[in-house]
Amino acid sequence: MSNNTRITQRDLRHVWHPCTQMKDHEQLPLIPIRRGAGVWLEDYDGNRYIDAVSSWWVNLFGHANPRINAALRDQLEQLEHVILAGFTHEPVVRLSERLVKITPEGLDHCFYADNGSSAVEVALKMSFHYWRNVGNRKKTRFVCLSNSYHGETLGALAVGDVALYKETYEPLLLQAITVPGPDCYHREPGQSCAEHARVMFEHMERTLAEQGEEICAVIVEPLVQCAGTMRMYDPEYLRLLRAACDSYGVHLIADEIAVGFGRTGTLFACEQADISPDFMCLSKGLTGGYLPLSVTLTTGKVYEAFYDEYTNLTAFLHSHSYTGNPLACTAANATLDIFEQDNVIENNRRLAQVMKEATAHLNDHPHVAEVRQTGMILAVELVKDKATREPFPWQERRGLRIYQHALANQALLRPLGHVSYLMPPYVIDEEQIHHLAKVMHEGIDLACVD
Repeated sequence: MSNNTRITQRDLRHVWHPCTQMKDHEQLPLIPIRRGAGVWLEDYDGNRYIDAVSSWWVNLFGHANPRINAALRDQLEQLEHVILAGFTHEPVVRLSERLVKITPEGLDHCFYADNGSSAVEVALKMSFHYWRNVGNRKKTRFVCLSNSYHGETLGALAVGDVALYKETYEPLLLQAITVPGPDCYHREPGQSCAEHARVMFEHMERTLAEQGEEICAVIVEPLVQCAGTMRMYDPEYLRLLRAACDSYGVHLIADEIAVGFGRTGTLFACEQADISPDFMCLSKGLTGGYLPLSVTLTTGKVYEAFYDEYTNLTAFLHSHSYTGNPLACTAANATLDIFEQDNVIENNRRLAQVMKEATAHLNDHPHVAEVRQTGMILAVELVKDKATREPFPWQERRGLRIYQHALANQALLRPLGHVSYLMPPYVIDEEQIHHLAKVMHEGIDLACVD
């Protein structure tokens, strides 16, 4: 019996894995990982895999990064955790100062939680509570875009629109207003993504004009709907949305959990539209992929609406036990150190160009509808018919064939349905990118054979 098999047999007796039909593992072996280094993951039998999806989009600077490791070792000798209610510590103070400095102007206050879904919950509750505190009780609803995804907790799930995750729990959810989004995949022939964004914004404009009095906030994933099969749109939509939210007195929540920290070619995706939201949710890359941490940043205006005498009961009483954990904050500070000390964004632009060139030939593949890219996120959409863009039946799980081929060829390419994508750590090199492109192409050829 192999070392991998021993571990997986123990696992399957007790571990229930996320986003998984566990019966799949009767035929699809789990991959137990023993160690990581840079872009590489290594299992207990010595097989290696390039982590092309950054371990669910969290890892920025490679596994076992020596600089982040060193910072954590030092912090471990000082303080592992302390309650953040009534207490504070240097790592969370330093991190907050730095986040306020590097995020869009006006985001002056940081509220910490444990994960991305929780950051979204904070933003939704804080927006709703703000309007109550300023005397407006009409505002009780939220607006989201079609095909959007903001997490798995009930509030976050309610403001998403991916049926695979949401449909089962519909009876438990608040009723959000879903507006057709600006997904550039659906543009008319000859239409630019910016033109398509302007046309699609008419739906949002109409919704805010007609229902703005009852709307707390609009929530969007800037530029890329990641869990929504990496669909992308033009910054023009964000510019129009910011102006409309101001005009109709509605908050704008930017969910940059997946797209923040350099993924889209700028430090934050909102920068490409030159806008500042009322709330910004960050997680995933915040700690470089080391520890669970999220933060919801907001404005002084929102903060002041909660700043009051205790007896008026206007305080924001949301809390998590591990809020502002010193180890997680230390990992985040070490991650920001790397951004400050290395030429990360410029180097990412070079790597993004390599990714584009390495996969350009896939545009001519008879079963590829589109190769799309925003910065360090590149997605390839498989279809049954290229001319009509008719998709393969989802039950055929064509993307799974690519995943299995990749595992046999030193690559982790976990699909999103019929979409295969690259979202690697920023320490990947050109040779590794070309290897991933080659493996992806081979996998697509295999996946499209009946």
